[in-house]
Amino acid sequence: MFAQLRPAVTMIIFMTLITGAIYPLVVTGIAQLTMPGQANGSLIQRDGKPVGSALIGQPFSDPRHFWSRPSATSPYPYNAGASSGSNQGPLNPALADAVKDRVRALRDADPGNTAPVPVDLVTASGSGLDPHISPAAAEFQVARVAKARGLDPQKVRTLVADATEGRQLGFLGEPRVNVLRLNLALEALN
Repeated sequence: MFAQLRPAVTMIIFMTLITGAIYPLVVTGIAQLTMPGQANGSLIQRDGKPVGSALIGQPFSDPRHFWSRPSATSPYPYNAGASSGSNQGPLNPALADAVKDRVRALRDADPGNTAPVPVDLVTASGSGLDPHISPAAAEFQVARVAKARGLDPQKVRTLVADATEGRQLGFLGEPRVNVLRLNLALEALN
């Protein structure tokens, strides 16, 4: 029995060292050398301090800011440790009520806005962490943000256009606006 146990224990120790220590250190080292920003969480810095990640959304509710896509994570929104969707289907009354409440909040924040509410402002993404909104969702909020900040709406539209990211490789995905970056650009105006 010892003849079989010794190679098994040796193999466990060997594989643990390779897959649990050596491989992660090599991959981390390569990532730090070739793409340190991404390897460290794609953190966005302001005045030398991290204010968030370009990959994880944040809640914004001040009328002076663009609002993010809703988050379905729990126990609090944009909880990166609990990435998930709501698992509520389109016929679920709880989802319908949540969407109605979100539409009402958007309408209450900007009573003069009669444009259709973009779907990404009232439904959570599959991960619950999406940091982006569509250009249509940003445009929907331009008048509210401009009024709350006392800015010309065209100036705010220019910021939205500057913050809009195109399709990856020119054909993958849809154009999108990173809400944190856009709100930081707004703050930089003041």
